[in-house]
Amino acid sequence: MDMQKHIRCKPKDVGEYVLIPGDEARAEKIAAHLQNATLIAKNRAYHVYTGTLNDVKVSVCSTGIGGPSASIAIEELIKVGAKTLIRVGSAGARQPDMPIGALVIATAAYRGEGTSHAYAPAPFPAVADLQVTLALMRAARSLGYDFYHGIVFTRDAYYVQDEHLNRFLTDCGIVASEQECAITFILGSVRRVRTGAILATDSNIWLKPQPSLEEKERLFRIAEKKAIEVAIKAVEILIEEDKSGKKDLS
Repeated sequence: MDMQKHIRCKPKDVGEYVLIPGDEARAEKIAAHLQNATLIAKNRAYHVYTGTLNDVKVSVCSTGIGGPSASIAIEELIKVGAKTLIRVGSAGARQPDMPIGALVIATAAYRGEGTSHAYAPAPFPAVADLQVTLALMRAARSLGYDFYHGIVFTRDAYYVQDEHLNRFLTDCGIVASEQECAITFILGSVRRVRTGAILATDSNIWLKPQPSLEEKERLFRIAEKKAIEVAIKAVEILIEEDKSGKKDLS
């Protein structure tokens, strides 16, 4: 197979397990948790690292912001061998009592963006893989981290707020708003790979008064570190489950 156009990788460059943050700087932070991590490629928003966890090849690839950019990375990663992809991202909290700096494990996504609709019609649900989701939950608990879990709102226009929709989704229990989970989960179904997501909240539109930008960023960085640790631990759990052939779906 030829070199992939955007991520600049070919087969054997990446492992079957791939962590996919949006942010290039977060990709580097995640890679620091791998053994013998090497920068494989750097092109546009796509920075790819490969190392090992428990002697198994694991990779990290930043996906940029939004569905179109993320879909390119995920499609190309799958073409070169990725079979389990976990988004490690940021999000805005959407329940009034959720603090900035909370961890969110996304179980599904409201498809309020456009990219996923090019792959599957609107009635088709964007749902995370159960095994991956449970591994993330077990990882968070083993590390002693509290977390929220539930459906997230994936959208395209970062600076556009639909107040009626925001209130409706909050009343329905939506836990966070972000920009890549829907396409990640839809591609998981369409391409038959496992996907999941853990997010760190960097804002909450319902808080009054709003904290300063500096305070939001301080709280987010603490949560980002925890999210990375949870994602790494979840991959280790999945590796062990895959080696044993046993899925713990309890």
